[in-house]
Amino acid sequence: AYLMAGILQPASYSPVRETISVMAGQAGTDRWVMTGGIVLTGGCYLVTAAGLTGVRASARALLAVAGLAGIGIAASPEPARGATPRHLAWTVLGAVTIAVWPAFATRRAAPRPLILSSYGCAVVTAVFLVLLGWLVIETQGGADLGLAERLSVSTETCWPFVVAVILWQTT
Repeated sequence: AYLMAGILQPASYSPVRETISVMAGQAGTDRWVMTGGIVLTGGCYLVTAAGLTGVRASARALLAVAGLAGIGIAASPEPARGATPRHLAWTVLGAVTIAVWPAFATRRAAPRPLILSSYGCAVVTAVFLVLLGWLVIETQGGADLGLAERLSVSTETCWPFVVAVILWQTT
């Protein structure tokens, strides 16, 4: 969605410097595209949380929280300038929750693929926290905020799908 929405934005929009929330916000062009993508991602998290019985209940609950946060982000678009406290709260909740989610997705039952072992999940969580740290640093006036967000969001959004596929293949 952010690739399609980015094409629709004016030439002044920079995907390297500006966040995807700008495209879904009140100043965004065809903002329904990005808003729809955010809602769809949140909905996919909720469906995945409901069906991902191969991980612990705490991982499923965190994934559901991340899904609700995504829907909350879409329901509280940024104004033309700045951000609202509600939008920021949903964004922080979603970003932190999905970054730590792999730590809770550790599979204890056999078969346990390496990526879902305690070690594998710890490595993935560490990578996600590094990406989140870079994103937080960029929010303090960095020139690559959009890039940091896109890399972080793209990587973290794919992870529940990767876990689902791995679990499907091992059962």
